[in-house]
Amino acid sequence: MGFGYSTTVFGEAVFNTGMVGYPEALTDPSYSGQILTLTYPLVGNYGVPDPSKKDKDGISEHFESDRIQARGLVVHDLSMTANHWNLSLTLDEWLYNEKIPGISGIDTRELTKKLRINGVMMAAIAVSEKEIDESDLKKKLTSAQKYVNEEFMNVVSTKEPRVYGTESETVVVIDTGVKNAILRNIRKIGYKVIQLPWNVSIDKILSYKPKGVVLSNGPGDPQKCADTMKTAKELLNKNIPTLGICLGAQIMGLAGGADTFKLKYGHRGQNKSCINLDNNQVYVTSQNHGYGIDPDSLKKSDFKLWFSNADDKTVEGIKHKEKKFIAVQFHPEASPGPFDCKFVFEELKRLMEEEKTAKR
Repeated sequence: MGFGYSTTVFGEAVFNTGMVGYPEALTDPSYSGQILTLTYPLVGNYGVPDPSKKDKDGISEHFESDRIQARGLVVHDLSMTANHWNLSLTLDEWLYNEKIPGISGIDTRELTKKLRINGVMMAAIAVSEKEIDESDLKKKLTSAQKYVNEEFMNVVSTKEPRVYGTESETVVVIDTGVKNAILRNIRKIGYKVIQLPWNVSIDKILSYKPKGVVLSNGPGDPQKCADTMKTAKELLNKNIPTLGICLGAQIMGLAGGADTFKLKYGHRGQNKSCINLDNNQVYVTSQNHGYGIDPDSLKKSDFKLWFSNADDKTVEGIKHKEKKFIAVQFHPEASPGPFDCKFVFEELKRLMEEEKTAKR
């Protein structure tokens, strides 16, 4: 059964294993260009909070961007009614308002098994009051642009600088698809945030005299972010304290001589176990990425392994061997997910405070 908005979309089919958090997931810019499948069987029972509600800095309280970023939604059982103290809309109403199609009644766990075996693949969702021509839809799907060939940065990144806070000390966020939770967490550690476009120059960044820089999460292939990679290399050369998150971690790795690759079906969910090699402690993390850093390539790079995935041993975090550069493949800000790894922002703060102490 179709729900949401009546339209046809094409995108890369991916799956998320989280039990909750569909408002945050759907508005995560890292899902741009993708059709999101939720493995948890019942979806929509707690509805959607007020999209217009913002915090004191003007950042959305409940969503990770200003709109739904996924192209479509696939669920098993859609709840047409919802109950929650923070309820504003049903999921069906929200998707309709945002012109996003959804489909329910799908065996999402069987679909997930197919994606795990064969890898992510292009898919289509058609929602219509009229009969759908399946043969025509298949032809259009065959000719649809592949996800790997799409250019996302100009779609998801801010076009102009955005400022949050009035503190004197600043953190610059290079926006390749930044989640609002990253902005919120930088504010919580006591810094003004300057959000800049993905292709910002190093001179523009330096004009804000930042204490540190964050390379944000985002969609697509990191090797297509040549401008951001160039800026990351210049940040490295100047040893400006920098944190890379998700796509930002991959860009940082490339800037330091490592390689990246596309994962078969990615890591998307809020239950991904990662090992911190500094203390041998396991953390449960929130993740959303389809690319990763090649672990073998780290040997020839400027980085050492910081976090490792407990399941498949993929790279989950790196540290520069000499400079103030750290990066994590998971989402330390969660949203949705566990808050186990918010200390990563404190680690960035420590690096920035070291910088201030050294100058004194």
